[in-house]
Amino acid sequence: MNEPILSLRGLTKHYKDGPTALEAVDLDIRRGEIFALLGPNGAGKTTLIGAVCGLVRPSGGTITAFGQDLAKQWRDARRRIGLVPQEMATDMFTKVIDTVRFSRGLFGLAPDAAKIETILRNLSLWDKRDSQIRHLSGGMKRRVLIAKALAHEPELLFLDEPTAGVDVELRRDMWRQIGELRDAGTTIILTTHYIEEAEEMADRVGVIDNGKLLLVEEKRALMARMGSVTAEIMLAQPLTALPAALAGKQVALKDEGRLLVFTGDGGTDAAREGVADLIRTLVAQNIVFTGIDQHQSSLEDIFVRLVENA
Repeated sequence: MNEPILSLRGLTKHYKDGPTALEAVDLDIRRGEIFALLGPNGAGKTTLIGAVCGLVRPSGGTITAFGQDLAKQWRDARRRIGLVPQEMATDMFTKVIDTVRFSRGLFGLAPDAAKIETILRNLSLWDKRDSQIRHLSGGMKRRVLIAKALAHEPELLFLDEPTAGVDVELRRDMWRQIGELRDAGTTIILTTHYIEEAEEMADRVGVIDNGKLLLVEEKRALMARMGSVTAEIMLAQPLTALPAALAGKQVALKDEGRLLVFTGDGGTDAAREGVADLIRTLVAQNIVFTGIDQHQSSLEDIFVRLVENA
């Protein structure tokens, strides 16, 4: 197995006279993946990112990036890490191209006009390169943050709420751009309040709450294991009671017997088989139905359940 690009062991952050922001977090990030870190406000997501990026001093534990201990070799490792923060922290009167050039030079890289142009074009910022940041829309300002983070060509990129405050169309455009970054070899860790964002893009997801990492799993495996399926079956003739043949099949009668509702837990694969088995039973019992409305749980449904039960 390849060595992880980032490894956290026992990462802890206690604030004096305050809460525990991180509690003994163990986490490995694989090279080339998109990893989504999900959690409610105050869960510890931004603190974890800050600890890796040198903005927060951990109370305990170790951080290893690119095989280097960040406590001892932070300068070289930090040069290989990019961060897109939640908040804009740059001079609003600066031109777009100047702030991106400055970010590249900040990490000691030689000027590269072609690289800067490529980054700005890929983010649809080239036409705005001579505009002052204060004149840009909120979505364009978010793109400038990403351009600044990419200017020094990081191998590991943190995106802290990258699409907060942007409209749906721009959000989907940025999803595409993030996917292209991964395809080009950048490892990406993102936090997001838009859980459909993680469902759309992530290879793996982690759920954190109250500073504790509750779960880390492949997205598809998690949804197959913890997902559920609900099916509403419209009956041609109402039933006054459930037939004996339907006993134990996770069904209930509603709407005065005109609607048969199946709720299957234990993973989406098992739940889908439960729906198929129910349909076979209805056909065998000569129970006529006129339609089926089926709903599969989303990653957000699973996330809410995990946090509520934590």
